[in-house]
Amino acid sequence: MGIIIVLLSLAAIIALYFYNNPLKHSSWFMVRRFINWFPLGMSYAFLYMGRYNLNVSKNALGSLMSKEDFGVIFGIGTITYAFSFLINGPLVDKIGGKAGILISSIGSSVANIFLGILTYMVLTGKAQLQLVVWFSVLYSINMYFQSYGAVSIIKVKAYWFHVRERGVFGAIFGTLISFGVYFAFDWGQAIVDMIKVNNHTQNWLGNLLRTIFAVDTRPVDAIWAVFFIPAVIMVFWALIDYFAIKDTPEEANFPHFDTHDASSGEMDKEYSWGELLKKVFTSPLMIIIALIELTSGVIRNGIMQWYNVFGRETKIPGSEFFLEHWGLLLCIFGIIGGFLGGLISDNFFRSRRGPPVVFLSAFMFIMIALMAVFLTSSAFVVGSAAVLISMAVIGVHSLMSGTAAADFGGRKATATCSGIVDGFVYLGSGIQSISIGYLASRSWHWWPIFLMPFALIGMFLAIRIWKDLPEATKKYIAEVEDKFGAEI
Repeated sequence: MGIIIVLLSLAAIIALYFYNNPLKHSSWFMVRRFINWFPLGMSYAFLYMGRYNLNVSKNALGSLMSKEDFGVIFGIGTITYAFSFLINGPLVDKIGGKAGILISSIGSSVANIFLGILTYMVLTGKAQLQLVVWFSVLYSINMYFQSYGAVSIIKVKAYWFHVRERGVFGAIFGTLISFGVYFAFDWGQAIVDMIKVNNHTQNWLGNLLRTIFAVDTRPVDAIWAVFFIPAVIMVFWALIDYFAIKDTPEEANFPHFDTHDASSGEMDKEYSWGELLKKVFTSPLMIIIALIELTSGVIRNGIMQWYNVFGRETKIPGSEFFLEHWGLLLCIFGIIGGFLGGLISDNFFRSRRGPPVVFLSAFMFIMIALMAVFLTSSAFVVGSAAVLISMAVIGVHSLMSGTAAADFGGRKATATCSGIVDGFVYLGSGIQSISIGYLASRSWHWWPIFLMPFALIGMFLAIRIWKDLPEATKKYIAEVEDKFGAEI
């Protein structure tokens, strides 16, 4: 049933993409742009499957990986992800998004293979290893290559989508993240369930997986499959990317397309590595966007990463539905959040990104407060609030990392700006991972309490950028309104 809902959602997103054409692009441009972003997007979604499979493996490994161990492994990985952008953001601005997504997919695939081998060796008793140390090392390598993914998709987007269309692309970006979360949690959990040695369910896929991952030693659950399978899928999409993706419309034989972002009028300028970083760290606006994303990173993974652990550990009656469908719920409501933020931005605030972020952050604060009040008394309220928080935070992330950073960074510096902003997301993720891993080991009540201030900080920071738009976008809007005599 879940896959049917996801496929219907994907069909609706594709239909909306073709319906939304405010700049009146030709039919072939719309089709060719779809051929560009769809495989690129699916690569990004399956990168998520190869990222959050750690969460699935933590639950499957049980006592072999404690909450504190998991918090340390995930925290070190996400901090590595955050600082990687100092290198690969400027690099992707030089080599292009197509090369970046290929590096990401192949590198993450190899890292996942080694994570699978490590899990196999530990569970079958072939090696006595410090699980935390080796998982931290290999997961950090995985996250380094993962960090190429977001900047690559946004780099390509920056050349193919006008600023006035990017709110909707931000929604598409949020949708791809949501699909990735579904693949990671629901497909990942399904893989773990199917390869259990005591699973006697007779279906062709389960039988096939148990045959492929069977071991000759003492019977153990082949948890390593949750790493190997995403690795294969990522290579499959990398092959399609190699043939399908064009970095710019010009490479696909279209005329030059001015997207009216911060690079308009500067496309002939070449930035050095230092100049690219300077565009972020000397811009008060970019710093505010990055700090908003730090708060969203704390909340995003503070919910997505820990609700599953909380529900399975506390086993509060009524949480079963959310645990069984966690990936699907995050997927559906993540799509809603991405489109909610993007459509509000483009249609009600003339592509300003700050206002919807203010509303979404205020909504998150209210939902986190409800979680704190009903944490142990109502599984329905806690589960519903967690899903709605995830909806809102995907909206924020899509607008900030996926859209605002590209708007104000411009096409020439998109990867650097969006990468460092996205790095702050994962810096926040690292902070919450280590902090909540420690706090939840003492009492789960600290979990929502820790998250609440970050929603308020994000809201007040977003108020600071309420009116901001790139100068080229303001000029474009003024010219169009002067020409047609109506507000757009």
